[in-house]
Amino acid sequence: MSLILTNDDGIDAPGIQALLNAVEKSAISPYYLSKIIIAAPQGHLSGCGHQVTTATALTLQRRSENAYAIAGTPADCVRLSIAHICPEVKWVLSGINAGGNMGVDSYISGTVAAVREAAMHGIQGIAISQYKKKGVEYNWDNSIKWTTKLLADLFNRPLPAGNFWNINLPHLPPEAEEPEIVFCRPCNKPLPVNYRTEGDKFYYVGEYASRERSPGSDVDVCFSGKIAVTQLSVNS
Repeated sequence: MSLILTNDDGIDAPGIQALLNAVEKSAISPYYLSKIIIAAPQGHLSGCGHQVTTATALTLQRRSENAYAIAGTPADCVRLSIAHICPEVKWVLSGINAGGNMGVDSYISGTVAAVREAAMHGIQGIAISQYKKKGVEYNWDNSIKWTTKLLADLFNRPLPAGNFWNINLPHLPPEAEEPEIVFCRPCNKPLPVNYRTEGDKFYYVGEYASRERSPGSDVDVCFSGKIAVTQLSVNS
């Protein structure tokens, strides 16, 4: 099968290289994959949601035999991949995003929008995000290790049409034990809405880590140091 990797942090972000590393290390790679294509935005587009480009041209830069930088959104990257780059694609993987995409984040996230777009076309998808604690650096080695294990599991689970997986990895120290994987529901609590004012200008200062969390939801699970896996739908 053929696989598309994308993200919303841009083709040069460390997270998409971590995702490629995880795919190559996973049990699925040498036996089932015929092609791995990277088709990602040229630059950083975090928080762009499910925006698509229809009124202006999309430009494509071929970085290597299997990597394409696209002047468009994550959803654009999936649409262009399906139409021209890899029409035979069976799965779309998006990430590993630098930052969490839990609960209501899924409506804002370009990372999640990419796999939602895939699901709309009957293509299975997985969005992977790495939650970050304020003031603590990412540990991509942990992200790769956990994602490698998750891919082997999720590729073998049935996924109804129009559904896709959304994964949020916890931010743990390198020496931490491997976190528990919890299949859970998305949180429906809103993000903090706080602004700092300077004259007639308003600057968002909501603290992501202080958001409300429903017990047992993906926010609660991930903030508690576990891997949160939710099954989302194009209709939700």
